[in-house]
Amino acid sequence: MSMVDSFEKIHVEIFANTKSGSAFVAGEIAKLIREKQLAGEKCVLGLATGSTPISLYAELVRLHREDGLSFSNVVSFNLDEYFPLERDARQSYWSFMHRHLFDHVDIKPENIHIPDGSLPKEDVKQHCIAYEQQIEDAGGIDLQVLGIGNNGHIGFNEPGSSIFSKTRLTNLDNNTRTANAKEFQNIAKVPRLAITMGISTILKAKRIVLMAWGAKNAIVAKAVEGHVTEQVPASILQQHNNCTFVVDELAAADLTRFKSPWLTGEIEWSPIMIKRAVVNMALKLDKPVLSLTNLDYNENGLGDLLVEKGDAYEINLQVFYLLRDSITGWPGGKPGPANPKHPERNEPFPKRCVIFSPHPDDDIISMGGTFMRLHDQGHDVHVAYQTSGNIAVTDEFVTRFIDFAVGFQGMFDMDNEKSHEILANAQTFLATKQPYQIDTPEIRAIKGLIRRCEAKATCKYVGLKDENIHFQNLPFYETGTIEKKPMGEEDVRVTVELLQKLKPQQVYCAGDLADPHGTHKVCLDVVFESFRRLKAAGEEWVNDCWVWLYKGAWQEWDIADIEMAIPMSPEQVRKKRYGIFIHQSQKDSVPFQGSDSREFWQRAEERNNNTANLYAALGLTKYAAMEAFVRWHY
Repeated sequence: MSMVDSFEKIHVEIFANTKSGSAFVAGEIAKLIREKQLAGEKCVLGLATGSTPISLYAELVRLHREDGLSFSNVVSFNLDEYFPLERDARQSYWSFMHRHLFDHVDIKPENIHIPDGSLPKEDVKQHCIAYEQQIEDAGGIDLQVLGIGNNGHIGFNEPGSSIFSKTRLTNLDNNTRTANAKEFQNIAKVPRLAITMGISTILKAKRIVLMAWGAKNAIVAKAVEGHVTEQVPASILQQHNNCTFVVDELAAADLTRFKSPWLTGEIEWSPIMIKRAVVNMALKLDKPVLSLTNLDYNENGLGDLLVEKGDAYEINLQVFYLLRDSITGWPGGKPGPANPKHPERNEPFPKRCVIFSPHPDDDIISMGGTFMRLHDQGHDVHVAYQTSGNIAVTDEFVTRFIDFAVGFQGMFDMDNEKSHEILANAQTFLATKQPYQIDTPEIRAIKGLIRRCEAKATCKYVGLKDENIHFQNLPFYETGTIEKKPMGEEDVRVTVELLQKLKPQQVYCAGDLADPHGTHKVCLDVVFESFRRLKAAGEEWVNDCWVWLYKGAWQEWDIADIEMAIPMSPEQVRKKRYGIFIHQSQKDSVPFQGSDSREFWQRAEERNNNTANLYAALGLTKYAAMEAFVRWHY
């Protein structure tokens, strides 16, 4: 048994991204289906819903269309369904499965089994008993696909669910309801109950594959390496003899082999690895870096580092200097003699900088202090708003602003007949608007205009000119729904053209992949692909352009990974807060703000304060707040 295996109690397959991980799982499913077809047998699949398996189902549909994969022998059983909820509701898992898979393949309708959330409550218990019997009559589940919740739930088996539980009606944890609120516009509309397969039902499957993408790293590590406990339902999968976790690199980040690889065997002690090991140890022991001793190293699994590098004092100094040199008040580089230890080059100065902002407020929320400092220090700063952000505007804001337009025109004796018509149409539509109903093109355009005006006002607050503000409106976003299209050729073309026009020396973009709607991930992929193409095309300026990644409202970089930290004074924190306040449509009540109920300015300040506190805890100067960046090398 390897040292990795001694920590990981479930087999884990790690892939570079969601697409390759989904292709791996789809390949395993396709192989099983075909093996069963050759044997003249049915293939019984247990299927999951939510955002995690969407790319898996897209790949299975592709295999059906392009490779002739038939689902004629497939019998499916879905994990769960909201209760009460009509089957034809867009949020139902019945609708989800047909929208993403069943309507696009040749599965027989009679072979589809999904718990029925539309039944009278008194009939649910018998329905659950019958569902268990249907699974047994089908010969049991050959392969069960799972996702994992942030609290470790599988299916809707919330923390505390019994290992002996079967298909049943269950209460949804408030964290789960909050996380799923994006499907229902707000948490008040999320059902409090659901029908779910039980943990014992899941464990009876012959093969289990759990998929996890993005910021699920903490719960993945608990499930794979922690103790088996009903408080983390996914950890019970350690007791299954044929279970695999398929994850991307971000979801695997907290596994010991990545977070503390020195504990799993011999490693190459690079400066980055030394920094990570020492910083983690210092924070664990609540000691400044320069106070760590040889005994600390030996007692925390870093004795080999002492053998290779010498006394703790010398290692401490090396790490302290790495941390110190990441701090700068000059994000665009400091003019004057070159300093090779500075995070950013001093030449050219000033620089042309482009801040890519996925939504119209990510620039000020994520790097507002740096944004203002770049402008104040004389750099030519441009902001590219990648999407309109129109779905994140409440309906109340639409009527408020149209009403203002009507009143404004009437105040100055302007013809407001058309505005009256638009207002009346909007009021009529919104009065009868159903949950999940797509807004009319006019309303979507108005919502986009609201956010565009807020973004422009923020840039004016910082000091930018109109010609430095760019609204890209990338096509992948403009679906009118939470679900977005994949990155397309037009998205890349628009971005390439802007970069070619500006030829920046410095670029900032969102590396925050914890965004619950996936928009940041697509926007980042668009920027990365654009740079790859420009470099392949021989654009010389690309070689002199540095790309810095910031994180948004959802999380922050691990302090050991931070390569540039921009300190902020209390006055700069206040100015950033006021800049965030300009986005009035995102204040107080945000339609889709994920599992964190705090306002964006509160999240940003806490994150920036925490970064500053961590630096101080490691023995560096205590600042009011700090914004953090990691460089992307291409």
